[in-house]
Amino acid sequence: MLAPDWKDYRILGSGDGLKLELWNDIMLLRPDPQAIWKATVDYKKFDCHARYERDRSGGGRWIVNKPMPDEWKVSWRDMTFIVKPMGFKHTGLFPEQAVNWDRLGAITERETARDKQVKVLNLFAYTGASTAVLAKRGANVTHVDAAKGMVERAIQNAGLNSVPQGNTRFIIDDCKKFVMREIKRGKTYNAVIMDPPSYGRGAGGEVWKMEDDIYDLVSLTAKLLKDPIFFLINSYTTGLQPQTISNILTLNLPCGKVDGYEVCLSTEKTNVALPCGCSGLWTVR
Repeated sequence: MLAPDWKDYRILGSGDGLKLELWNDIMLLRPDPQAIWKATVDYKKFDCHARYERDRSGGGRWIVNKPMPDEWKVSWRDMTFIVKPMGFKHTGLFPEQAVNWDRLGAITERETARDKQVKVLNLFAYTGASTAVLAKRGANVTHVDAAKGMVERAIQNAGLNSVPQGNTRFIIDDCKKFVMREIKRGKTYNAVIMDPPSYGRGAGGEVWKMEDDIYDLVSLTAKLLKDPIFFLINSYTTGLQPQTISNILTLNLPCGKVDGYEVCLSTEKTNVALPCGCSGLWTVR
């Protein structure tokens, strides 16, 4: 599924393990492990502002080629988000997720038009693009992420989009521990988004590995559901197929509709779609 309606974001070229992007008027060259085909453009002919170079340790750094702001803004439809080159080649925004903003936004608008409250639990919620999109469309979103800096950026993105403060709650916490506490408190939600990392370590040394832990986390989180509307899982773990995500949802949720799909971005002036990850979406109908 191709992300729709981007005007402030374009992929000018992809291949040879890289993608050349234009974020508003800032051009970046970043590694992309899925772009294993021959490059669709000659990268050397483009005067990019910065490129991300990996080092032998597995990390990397941004190499700035010409003056550029530390951060800037891009827009998608009626939404505006902050972009900032950060560690691990990230920019603070995943434009391919516009596929899911579209789908979940439409569900939220439909339900709120029926005067139904949409209570969303957004886990591993990062810089809060999904939080802002759904809260602006009438959902009450509890945004949870363990990284203080990411939650602070999510609050900025919400403010930038004039999201009603009463529609959001921002929590800095370990997502699994938060879910366990919410179960004990008797709290309920009728929608869930989770975007867990491939690998991570908690403050107490706990190890998270997507393939080993995602099923149990979905089973646990499903206990918070009451009158469920949707449950979305995003994965950027290489090799984890959409059907695998669909199976996990099917086994943990009541009868409904389950879709598994790749989220992709188009490469300009070609028929190449760059795969960026996969999603599984359960809906009540």
